[in-house]
Amino acid sequence: MTTAAVVLAAGKGTRFKSELPKVLHAATGRTMLRWVLEALRPLSLDRIVVVVGHGADAVRAEAEAAGMPGLVTVEQVEQNGTGHAVRVVADAGALDDVDNVLVVPGDSPLLTPQALGDLLDCHQGGVTMLTAELDDPTGYGRVLRDHDGRVTGVVEQRDAANEQRAITEVNTSIYVFAREQLVEALHRLTADNDQGEEYLTDVIALLSAEGILTSRAPAEVAVGVNDRAQLAAVGGVLQRRILSEHMSNGVTIVDPSATYVGAGVSLATDVVLLPGTHLEGATRVGAGAVIGPNSRLVDTHVETGATVAYSVVLQAWIGAYATVGPFTYIRPETRLEREAKAGAFVEMKNSTVGEGSKVPHLSYVGDTTIGSGANIGAATVTVNYDGFNKHRTVIGDGARIGSDTMLVAPVTVGAGAYTGAGSVITKDVPAGALAVERTEQRIIEGYAERHRARSTPPGAQAAEGGSAIQKEE
Repeated sequence: MTTAAVVLAAGKGTRFKSELPKVLHAATGRTMLRWVLEALRPLSLDRIVVVVGHGADAVRAEAEAAGMPGLVTVEQVEQNGTGHAVRVVADAGALDDVDNVLVVPGDSPLLTPQALGDLLDCHQGGVTMLTAELDDPTGYGRVLRDHDGRVTGVVEQRDAANEQRAITEVNTSIYVFAREQLVEALHRLTADNDQGEEYLTDVIALLSAEGILTSRAPAEVAVGVNDRAQLAAVGGVLQRRILSEHMSNGVTIVDPSATYVGAGVSLATDVVLLPGTHLEGATRVGAGAVIGPNSRLVDTHVETGATVAYSVVLQAWIGAYATVGPFTYIRPETRLEREAKAGAFVEMKNSTVGEGSKVPHLSYVGDTTIGSGANIGAATVTVNYDGFNKHRTVIGDGARIGSDTMLVAPVTVGAGAYTGAGSVITKDVPAGALAVERTEQRIIEGYAERHRARSTPPGAQAAEGGSAIQKEE
């Protein structure tokens, strides 16, 4: 039996009050649409059809970026309801050669492969619904059953009578249909309802005489997202799932309530995440590394045993046993080799720090290549921008840069070379040489007393003296 999935992703989501299409709003590092597609991925479906409408080009691009085999998109130019959306797909021929059709909403990021797999296993032809039991079913369509427990239809919240609103079994808007029966019923739909739209739920009533099967899902799987408050709540559930999976795989998360790990993050065993850690994008952390407290890493690769504390690291590579922080800002295209150090109040960008080299504190390193075993003194600045272009600084193996040195790029400091503290280096320094650029120190005796005399208003000293005498008396 062949099966296609239809993902309903055409809506605008007016309650989001956003120009961004509803399904492109993100929860825990993934768009809602991507969460749904990832739930479908393990099911080995023959085709996935994503219905696009509002913001069609952006939604289509996000769907295609998932890289799922057999994925196609169909545009619903006029959004006239869920039933109309599926009919547009059928009329486009996207379901012609399949036996069954799985329909899922694109705004249900809590869907799991397990729930969808159970639904497909339950399906025996005709219609099979995924339902859930909710303590508070407000806003959801209610599943209607007869006295024998057979499903007779679904009524939407806005169209339900009071006694129907008391029903706690809800429709998750997820179904499996036999294709031929679905297509026939779609062409019998009307828009005779409060919204004036073609509801896919009306297909249930049209096919109820043939028997409707149901598969029960956990309550949280039923949760859809219609506004930003619901998106935040769903994000919390997804985050708990992500952290729980990492902890079960050998990651220590000291305080899960104060830790954020995005969906695309990879963590090896024995990683330790301290409170206030935020890991985002495609960040990867190697075994035994310690991240935090209060650190944010985005699209960053951290190797075995490295540490990052009280720092922000963006699109960088932190080598094995390297240290970052505290209070350090590592910008894109920076690479710290094994056992390198970017210490307190250091900023780096587009630079390489060689194995065992140290930039301990209070320095800016931009567009720079530092060899191995070098030491960069406090308050060093690589002056990389001339107002028009960026230029590189090269510091050789074992070099020693004195505190408060300005290295005006383009400039090279050779292997084993030194610069004197307080120097402005504008010319290349040969290997093993010392470069010093500063004027001779002058001593001006009695300066402080003369400066005070010039700065004190007339009569001020006498007034102070009188006050002192009064205090002594």
